[in-house]
Amino acid sequence: MSERTQKVAENIREKVSEIIQREIKDPRVGFVTVTGAEVTPDLREAKIFVTVLGDVKRRREAIEGLTSAAGFIRGELGKHMRTKYTPHLTFLYDESVDKGMRIERLISKVSKKEAAE
Repeated sequence: MSERTQKVAENIREKVSEIIQREIKDPRVGFVTVTGAEVTPDLREAKIFVTVLGDVKRRREAIEGLTSAAGFIRGELGKHMRTKYTPHLTFLYDESVDKGMRIERLISKVSKKEAAE
């Protein structure tokens, strides 16, 4: 990924996060955190990675809410970008946080087991 693409992705992450927090009133979009963004080299597509506080049902509902609001979010994002195109947004659940927490639990479990021996 080029430096320019990385900067655009970071800018998109920040702006989308602000838009979600301030503008989205959909009750399905509860406690959502934007964790990252990936942009194609032509800047026409962006994957927005989010985490959601809650169970699998809440995650699914939040992604549905964000997907239905994607046009609005894209419009608001376009007001802040200085690029020729405003990217099409796709929202995805970021599983890396869950994986990290699982690894942490496993390490803790092993440590406790070793301490008990």
